[in-house]
Amino acid sequence: MIMALTMNDIYEILRNEGGRTPSEKVMEVSKDYPEKIAMRYKVYGIWQETTYRDFWLTSNYVSMALRFFGVEKGESVAIQSENRPEWFFADVGVQSIGAVSVGLYPTNPAPEVEYLLSHSESKILFAEDQEQVDKALEVIDSLPQLEKIIYFENKGMYNYDHPKLMTFSEFLDIGKGEYESFPEFVENEIKKLDDNDVAIMVYTSGTTGPPKGSMLTHGNLRWVATQLPYFPISNNLSEGDSQFLSYLPLCHVFGRLIDLLIGIHLMATINFAESIDTVQTDLAEIQPTIFPAVPRILEKMHSSALVKMKDASYVKRLLFKFSTFLGDIAVERKLNKNFDDFLAKILLSIGYILSFRSLRKKLGLQRAEFAASGAAPIAPEVLKFFMSIGVPLFEAYGMTENCAYATSNSPENIKIGTVGVPAHGVELKLAEDGEILIRSGGVFKGYFKDEQATNETIDKDGWLYTGDVGIFEGDFVKIVDRKRDIIITSGGKNVSPSEIENKIKVSPFVKEAIVIGDRRKFLSVLIGIEFDTVSNWALRKNIPHTTYRDLSEKQEVKDLVWKEILKANEKTSSLEVREFRMIPKELDHEEGELTATQKVKRNVLIEQFSDLIEEMYS
Repeated sequence: MIMALTMNDIYEILRNEGGRTPSEKVMEVSKDYPEKIAMRYKVYGIWQETTYRDFWLTSNYVSMALRFFGVEKGESVAIQSENRPEWFFADVGVQSIGAVSVGLYPTNPAPEVEYLLSHSESKILFAEDQEQVDKALEVIDSLPQLEKIIYFENKGMYNYDHPKLMTFSEFLDIGKGEYESFPEFVENEIKKLDDNDVAIMVYTSGTTGPPKGSMLTHGNLRWVATQLPYFPISNNLSEGDSQFLSYLPLCHVFGRLIDLLIGIHLMATINFAESIDTVQTDLAEIQPTIFPAVPRILEKMHSSALVKMKDASYVKRLLFKFSTFLGDIAVERKLNKNFDDFLAKILLSIGYILSFRSLRKKLGLQRAEFAASGAAPIAPEVLKFFMSIGVPLFEAYGMTENCAYATSNSPENIKIGTVGVPAHGVELKLAEDGEILIRSGGVFKGYFKDEQATNETIDKDGWLYTGDVGIFEGDFVKIVDRKRDIIITSGGKNVSPSEIENKIKVSPFVKEAIVIGDRRKFLSVLIGIEFDTVSNWALRKNIPHTTYRDLSEKQEVKDLVWKEILKANEKTSSLEVREFRMIPKELDHEEGELTATQKVKRNVLIEQFSDLIEEMYS
């Protein structure tokens, strides 16, 4: 029987001894609780388990094989894969010997793969499967420094014959042989690591130019882990095993913070989603206790719930409407009065019994004790919806350059429309133009091979210039917008496009909204529809359609979208949107319209759809 630490024990150790790097923590847990389940993943539909002992041992094999192939401290090793145990093995194995772990998105097309591998000077690439191997081989002649491509899955690879290719199992066999001859090597290397040594390199999304490599150090990661007892998560987890669902990209700082750093420190079990397409099914099966999400995921869950309820029976619709009414009252009481309000708890309980128990189970949030939205702004209406069904969801703020740790609301201290108060250990102030400046142990070392950008981002006193404009509402911080995105109309009015865009995207029918108006007389917007939702609506209205473009060009759909824009106009504190045009296609990362994190490349779209924009202003 495994004698697990309680949450209080874990927090007390962190307060007294401080946090650990991922490598240190996996090593520590593998010694103290070797049989604790670290990961669960599916093989042919059946769940398999990996203990912390096997996690540490396999990571050691990776470290030793990297050493065998000449990877030295400070050199880069890249990983391009969906979330899976091998991602963790490779990541921890790389960090353990002082090499730098570089994550690539599985959606990165070949030209981006070439740029990222070349810029990072990666010597080894861990590639998930045939698709990722093909991308690397397509540009291999431009990557003389890349010595090996190690692939995780053998399917489709049997006829490949390239001297730089090797299976992950062959790679581990080499590492195992090296480990058996020198089992103390990795542990000795971990002890040599300095706080200033770079642990991971996370590339920015590249909305305004080529991605920049943000260097996060072992000291950064250790410092953020030390703050864990002060996270909003700390007071809301019940005793027992914490269950995570790993689906946020591990190459993104948010996914790495939650799944690797926090997950390992809580000795949680990380359940890997079967694929990016099965996340909703996996959520319903796992029912995780912790649910981090980006706004796009939450918006989709919100719109899906509303659309499905329209197709439900009359009784279910009535119960849902009544339960939502009770939930809204409860949320307002909690926000305006206090978080221990007895009546609010009663109202939420009634709503849960009548309607929300089934809904939360289908969403995969029945056991969620902690849920956070980060990485981009989210509409207050979406937050209130999840709070009204009893999910303790709140908004937090961070960025790659500060380890995704800057400000946060909490279930006990929340103000809708803000990103919360400065986190423990974080200094925050506003520059004269409103730009948010942050100083903490989580601020990154700088951009790889870009001293100018580093000096423009971190001043001599250690303040990080975030590029976000904010205001204080009491102790709470409200993000106005990205500094570069603020619109100044021809009349001199300053407008935050994201505020208006989020109001419009609350609609279940709208997927993308790009507000235009810089140096223009009025605001307009480009709209991308949520195809599945609008298609369902059109079928119920007997409106025939075929493709995305055909559907978006239907006058009935345009009328539907305009009504949603008018609703948003009524709720915005800014100027009203007076014109709109439909984007004739779904936006795509591979075509350069979206970043790998699904953020809109505003400048690209303004150029690409300039004819539609000029049409609105002609």
